[in-house]
Amino acid sequence: MTTVPEIFGSKVFDSRVMKARLSGEVYHSLKHTIQKGTKLDPSVANAVAAAMKDWAVENGATHFTHWFQPLTGITAEKHDSFITPAPDGRVIMEFSGKELIRGEPDASSFPSGGLRATFEARGYTAWDPTSYAFIKGKTLCIPTAFCSYGGEALDKKTPLLRSMEALNRQALRVLKLFGSEEVKHVTPSVGPEQEYFLIDKALYEQRRDLVYTGRTLFGAKPPKGQELDDHYFGSIKPRVAAFMEELNTELWKLGILAKTEHNEVAPAQHELAPIYTTTNRATDQNQLTMEIMQRVAAKHGMVCLLHEKPFAGVNGSGKHNNWSLSTDIGVNLLSPGETPHENAQFLLFLAAVIQAVDDYQGLLRASVATAGNDHRLGANEAPPAVISIFLGDELTAVLDAIETDSAYVGAEKKKMKLGVDVLPRFIRDTTDRNRTSPFAFTGNKFEFRMLGSSNSIACANIMLNAAVAQSLKLYADELEQAEDFNAALHELIKRTIKAHKRIIFNGNGYDDTWIREATEKRGLLNLRTTPDAIPEILKPKNIEMLTTQRVYTEAELRSRYEIMLENYCKTVCIEAQTMSDMARKQILPAVAHYAADVARDASGKQALDPDIRCGYEAKLVKKLTAVAESIDTRVDALDGAIARFKTLSDVTEGANFIRDEMLSRMTELRVAADEAETLTAESAWPFPTYGDLLFSVK
Repeated sequence: MTTVPEIFGSKVFDSRVMKARLSGEVYHSLKHTIQKGTKLDPSVANAVAAAMKDWAVENGATHFTHWFQPLTGITAEKHDSFITPAPDGRVIMEFSGKELIRGEPDASSFPSGGLRATFEARGYTAWDPTSYAFIKGKTLCIPTAFCSYGGEALDKKTPLLRSMEALNRQALRVLKLFGSEEVKHVTPSVGPEQEYFLIDKALYEQRRDLVYTGRTLFGAKPPKGQELDDHYFGSIKPRVAAFMEELNTELWKLGILAKTEHNEVAPAQHELAPIYTTTNRATDQNQLTMEIMQRVAAKHGMVCLLHEKPFAGVNGSGKHNNWSLSTDIGVNLLSPGETPHENAQFLLFLAAVIQAVDDYQGLLRASVATAGNDHRLGANEAPPAVISIFLGDELTAVLDAIETDSAYVGAEKKKMKLGVDVLPRFIRDTTDRNRTSPFAFTGNKFEFRMLGSSNSIACANIMLNAAVAQSLKLYADELEQAEDFNAALHELIKRTIKAHKRIIFNGNGYDDTWIREATEKRGLLNLRTTPDAIPEILKPKNIEMLTTQRVYTEAELRSRYEIMLENYCKTVCIEAQTMSDMARKQILPAVAHYAADVARDASGKQALDPDIRCGYEAKLVKKLTAVAESIDTRVDALDGAIARFKTLSDVTEGANFIRDEMLSRMTELRVAADEAETLTAESAWPFPTYGDLLFSVK
């Protein structure tokens, strides 16, 4: 029997494989690049390429690809075989350092947001040695950055690596002030919790909305949903358990630290959580995880839905981004220790995060803004659209004491008494968890909970890394000039708390009174939709910060603005056209035919006996006819909105039109169609219902 330690990382060209296959000199040079972020020595490329090819071929690979993450939000790959013609007419398997380091995919069909003209097709991929190569199927996948012919970043990896370097650069300046000369590198780490739905594949294929858009555009609420809370952490059904078992095996082979699996709140909803790793590698691995989830689900006759809100009326799916900072000597900079009020270094890094989230709350909100996530944020299941930080009672009390220059009185450690002698007693945490907070401190890390389940985690981490780097830069600039470091440090932390405590909130984020307090009294942003949030990218202070930290150029930022709004527009337009298509070709014919059947039944009864009243049938036919007329009228209105949208050439105007006009037309159509579903016999309804979809997998 093969054990987990034996298969773990078996498809990854990781440090273990490198050490075994590379010379000592080449291995140490490459390891130094990976661990310290230094430039790659070109002389080692050929040796690495040869070893990588031999290992891949031995493991069944025939092709290689530069695996990259364009601005589509998914991954891309172009496969080339290792074969090279030999003089005797046969072939040999070769892979050069040049092929490893650089590729030239056609960039013309990827989003660029105006960074290049359509006819300018050349683009480059560049090997990222800090993220391990891996084998997928029969292909060696080499994680790479992707840029245009002019050098502009056309991907998510390049800005992410820049943001990590910016954070490292500023964190080292601060640590040096604390005397930490031995620290050479600071790395942000992430563990993204992934939520998803599993539904039966045969039922999925009967729903055009799921096939075209990833979510149900119609669907009346079933008699039972998540009201009983009986699915959350419940016993995992055999078919789902088999899926999870194979998923874990495939992830472990790729070196992905899949750790926790369980049922989530909604029926058919589940979660997978990994152990955290470096942000760049975690981003690559999460993209792989989503791909493998969908592939494994298909093998088990299911479909994995990663949309943020596939079903109305039950919880949507998010992706909690657990973020922390670690040094190369193993110190977690966000660990408060036993006495956080005495840990000045921790308090300064905590202050940096608080200031970053407050100063750049708009950028953080924009980083998670998508058409799908707009359905989820603030829906009493996910954080509100208003960003705030939860610190808990203990840390809040520490900061209050610093702000007021008063003595801190620590919370008493209490033992939990469960009333049963055989059960162990344990120390209660000094603070509770707050699941309603968008940005929560959870012991030694922050959990950013606003990400949607289909999002690349790169976007949120780029903004978070850059914002914290900016706070640390301001602190280093000031403290490096201080004559009395300790006095200046205390004053800096105190001043930061006073200036940014408005962002700290430990209460119920779902409460309407909090939203009013946040916006009206505290002045926090409430960016409810994607068209509201994306303009934050182009605010002067945000452009200045991101360009100063060398994370984006201004041209790259303007391209992201265009691409994100264009994607929003295209997504909602596809949904609207799908709704119109389903209403006209499926729902209206079904309702009309059922009404006609009921009318014929009534006529047949009265033909037998004129005294039969047929009151039920008459009333039902009237209702069905009325709701069909309503659907028809609302489809016409939606079609008119679609036609109007297509006349708008400006992406900002188009996004605002969708927000202000088209979405309301879609909602009105759905209300009428869902009413029709409740009136129509199950046998006459043209596609599977919510009850079918949510409770079909056993």
